[in-house]
Amino acid sequence: MSISIDKRDEVLATNLHFADDSLTVDLADGRTITVPLSWYPRLEHATKHERENWEMLLDGEGFHWPDLDEDLSVDGFVKGRPSGESKRSFERWLKAKNEGRGLTIPELDAYDEAQSQRLAQVE
Repeated sequence: MSISIDKRDEVLATNLHFADDSLTVDLADGRTITVPLSWYPRLEHATKHERENWEMLLDGEGFHWPDLDEDLSVDGFVKGRPSGESKRSFERWLKAKNEGRGLTIPELDAYDEAQSQRLAQVE
């Protein structure tokens, strides 16, 4: 069985902007979608500068926030999907952010490994 994807059905974004407690995405087809900022904890805990430092991905298929290591798809907005990040993952990320450490997965993993090695040396 073969499945074809009609690119005309693909929903693309043209812009995004924030209010105090919401995120609004403007779509190429003229629709506007507004979702609660609380759906995306990394954005909710970001500074205004961090939120505004975003890049559009793949000609409007999604957005990337380099300061937050956050990526969101337009498809997710259209389908009303909040963040799927686990509580444990978010808490690890937030602790690193509050401590001024790197926020990418490799940076978080390297820090955890260094902490484990330091604890092993103490024992």
